[in-house]
Amino acid sequence: MNFTLMQYFEWYLPDDGSHWDRLKDSAQEIKDMGVDAVWLPPPTKADNPSNQGYAVYDVYDLGEFDQKGAVRTKYGTREQLEAAIAACKEAGLLVYIDLVMNHKAGGDEKETFQAIEVDPEDRGTEISEPYDIEGYTRFTFPGRNGKYSKFEWDFTHFVGVDYDAKADRTSVFKIVGEHKDWSDNVDDEYGNFDYLMFSDIDYDHPAVKEEMIEWGKWLTDTLDVDGFRLDAVKHIDSKFIEEFINAVTEHAERDIYFFGEFWNPDVEAKEGFLKDVEFDIDLFDVKLHYNLFEAANEKENYDLTQIFEGTLVEENPWNTVTFVDNHDTQPGESLESFVDDWFKQSAYALILLRQDGYPCVFYGDYYGIDGDYDTEGMAVAIDPLLRARHTRALGEQEDYFDHPDTIGWVRLGEEDVEGSGCAVLVSNGLEEGYKKMYVGELHAGEEWTDFTGTRPETVTIDDEGYGEFYVDSQSVSVYALPEE
Repeated sequence: MNFTLMQYFEWYLPDDGSHWDRLKDSAQEIKDMGVDAVWLPPPTKADNPSNQGYAVYDVYDLGEFDQKGAVRTKYGTREQLEAAIAACKEAGLLVYIDLVMNHKAGGDEKETFQAIEVDPEDRGTEISEPYDIEGYTRFTFPGRNGKYSKFEWDFTHFVGVDYDAKADRTSVFKIVGEHKDWSDNVDDEYGNFDYLMFSDIDYDHPAVKEEMIEWGKWLTDTLDVDGFRLDAVKHIDSKFIEEFINAVTEHAERDIYFFGEFWNPDVEAKEGFLKDVEFDIDLFDVKLHYNLFEAANEKENYDLTQIFEGTLVEENPWNTVTFVDNHDTQPGESLESFVDDWFKQSAYALILLRQDGYPCVFYGDYYGIDGDYDTEGMAVAIDPLLRARHTRALGEQEDYFDHPDTIGWVRLGEEDVEGSGCAVLVSNGLEEGYKKMYVGELHAGEEWTDFTGTRPETVTIDDEGYGEFYVDSQSVSVYALPEE
C-alpha cells in the first residue's frame, strides 16, 4: 500500500477558529481522495489567538482556557479539535500533531538575570561580559490555574533569549547559570544552532526534561493521535529527542510515528543526524524541495536527470518525507521558495508516483492560499495523481533518466492488484517528449491512457511488454489502464 500524507494547513488560514470544524467536515472526503494521514498544525495555545501556533505559550492549553486573548487557538477550541480527530478516525485517517518543543513565547512576567551576548553569526563567540538583562521568562499560566500540570517556568529553565526588555534591544543572549551552555547535540550552523527564537528551552535541566516528557504522555493520551511532527529538530538536543520519543512510545504501548523538520538541504547533515540517534524518526527532504524549486525556475535549462541529485530520498529513502511545498516555503514566508504552477503537477508526480519516500501533499497547493497571497488550489491537477498512486503506481520501479528534458519511469504493477502498473513521463523541454519503455509482459495487449487527461491518445502495450509514450512540452503524463 502507498501511504500518503496531507499537511492540513497553510500559514494564512482565516483567523476565525473554524479550521478544526473544516477538518471534521472534510475528513471522509480527504480519505476518499487517496490520503491516509493528516498532519495538523500545533494545537497548543500561542502567545496570541492569531498566531499559527509556533510562538507556543502553554502546551497544556489546547483551546480550553481564557489565556492570551481568547479561549480558542487560531484553529478552534479543544472540543472542536477532539471532534475533528474523531471524524478523522471514523473516516480511517491517521492523525499526526505538530509539536513545538524548542522554545516558549509570551511569558507572563519579566525577570532579571545575567546573560552574555553572543555573535548571532557565531554563537560560540561571546561579545560581552555577563550583565543583567530583563526577559519575559516567567510563565505561570494564570488562566489554567495549575490544571493538568502545576509546573511554572522561570529563567533557570531556559538557555537563551532574544530580547532584553531592560535595554529594549534584540540580540542573542545566552543565560548565565550553573551548567548553562548551548547544547552540543544540535546542528552546527552559526557555530551552534541551539538558539532559534524566543525563550529557548534548556534540555539539560532535569525538571524541564521531566515536564516535557510528562506533557508528551498527557498529549498522547488526551488526543489519541497516531504520530507527531517535531518542529525545529536541528535546534533541539538530539539526546532529549531520543528520550522523549522512547518515553512517549513506551507509555502509549502502541506504534507512534515521528517525523521531524531538519531544515538543512545538505543530505550529509541529515544522514549524520540519523546515524547519531538511536530512535526511529523520518525527516523532510529539504534538498528535493529546492531541486524542484530550481527546476521550476530554470524551466528548459534544468537537467531533469539530476532532479534527485543530493536528496535524502535518493540516499536514505526509508527515513524520508517528500514534499513539494509547505507553510514555510509558501509566498510571504522567510523560506519562500514556492514551486511555480507550471511545474507543480510534475513535481507532485515526482513524489506521489515513485516507490520511495512518504509523500506529503500541501494544503496550500491543494485548496489554495488565503490572505494577501491569495492563490488558487490545484486539486484538479493533483487528484489524478492521488488516484494513480492509490491504484496504479505499485510494484517494482524502473527509471528512464536518460535525457535532460524528458525523464520517465515505470511501475510494473503487482499481479494481485487488478489494474496496477503505470508509465510516467515528465518534460521541461520546448518540444514534446517521447520514450519507449518496458512496463512488463503482464500488461501485453492492454490499452493505457493518460490519467492527467493531457494526452488524448491510447497506447497499446505490445507483446513484449513495451509501450511508446509521449508527453507534451513542459508537462507530465501518467499512462495506465483507465479507470472504469
